[in-house]
Amino acid sequence: MMHSMTSTKRPFTSTQFGCLALSLLLLASTFIYIYSSFLSGFSTKFPNNPQILSKYRDSHFRQPSNATNNKIHILSCDYQRGKWVYDPDRVPRYGKDCPFHRSAWNCIKNGREDMDRINSWRWVPWDCNLPGINPEDFLNLMKDRRIGFIGDSLNENFLVALLCTLHVADRGAKKWKRKGAWRGGYFPKYNVTVGYHRAVLLARYEWQSSRTSNPPVQDGLMGFYKVDVDTPADDWINVPKFYDVLVFNTGHWWGKDKFPDDKPLIFYKKGDQILPHLNIRDGLEEVLKNMIPYIQREVPKRVLKFWRTQSPRHFYGGEWNKNGSCLLKNPLGEDQIEAWFNPKNNGVNREAREVNSIIRQSLLDSNIRLLDLTHLSEFRADAHPAIWLGRQDAVSIWGQDCMHWCLPGVPDTWVDILAALIKDSFEKG
Repeated sequence: MMHSMTSTKRPFTSTQFGCLALSLLLLASTFIYIYSSFLSGFSTKFPNNPQILSKYRDSHFRQPSNATNNKIHILSCDYQRGKWVYDPDRVPRYGKDCPFHRSAWNCIKNGREDMDRINSWRWVPWDCNLPGINPEDFLNLMKDRRIGFIGDSLNENFLVALLCTLHVADRGAKKWKRKGAWRGGYFPKYNVTVGYHRAVLLARYEWQSSRTSNPPVQDGLMGFYKVDVDTPADDWINVPKFYDVLVFNTGHWWGKDKFPDDKPLIFYKKGDQILPHLNIRDGLEEVLKNMIPYIQREVPKRVLKFWRTQSPRHFYGGEWNKNGSCLLKNPLGEDQIEAWFNPKNNGVNREAREVNSIIRQSLLDSNIRLLDLTHLSEFRADAHPAIWLGRQDAVSIWGQDCMHWCLPGVPDTWVDILAALIKDSFEKG
């Protein structure tokens, strides 16, 4: 006998309908919780940009091939890798009237018209949100403490960005130039001092004329610069115990444009010339080999120590003294970075990565933290002073400035990263 395939459908009772509704509600709540947890890593401050969100979904953080244990990690976040996102609502923290400005970097005052656009780009790391510095909170954290920058003018560029940022929270800040500092600022409301000590090679060096040098220099040389690789420059030799935070750098002066063949660097150790003669890059390695142990030996353990990597140049069409230019209106694209900066391409801007490789290797066995700001800065070919230098004859004398940065500008992002690192370190004790 065939059984009937039809059956009588019974309507839901009110109890059954209530159970079904409750189940659906619990399922929806669970989905919302899981989805919101998934999105918790994304900043609620992002512009409504589907391209950025898709990039987060589709691209996990890629470790750079030359990464070391010194890479930046703050609260499980790597700030080195990310993307510049255009954010028209972004407002600079300070303007052209900051009392700590250096004229050549004050692009607003010098008449650059696109400064609003330059400062509308926000650095967004791939895997987290970069917190912008709160100047008042940071000064409270640093109360009764001191921050020192030691190095060349790119560290001064960094310093000015920090000084102008902190000035927003303490309008009574004063210029400060003691303890051998080249320049700096004092914030009386918080008893915080920030200073810069100019030491372009870190090691002591001095000019030796061909007429007075001993031993005499070879024919054809005007003289040479004697570099004592084992002796810190006078500008900072007496300050290691003065600061609570120190940021070192060197590298931008280690090239033939600063020390041409007729005025070379000659390296000495313990008063004797190092033989055979070292070329410039080998000399840099020798200086780092001596200065890094000196820092570890002479700077107290309580002092938080950073070493800033190279700030990339953006000369297009030639070197600074051969009509090199950077009159660009937008950041470089991801596909352009390697063409500009990979040493294999032998371009005019390759030095940043070359020097970084030497610095990373030299720091491997130290307790100095690497402050790697190079990659994020490589994109910003649009943000240099270029021809807006505050003097009519500046470009004819020095060429375009495609090395330093307009302020406000890219170094303000450096300040955000440094402030986050300091805060993280101090709070963890």
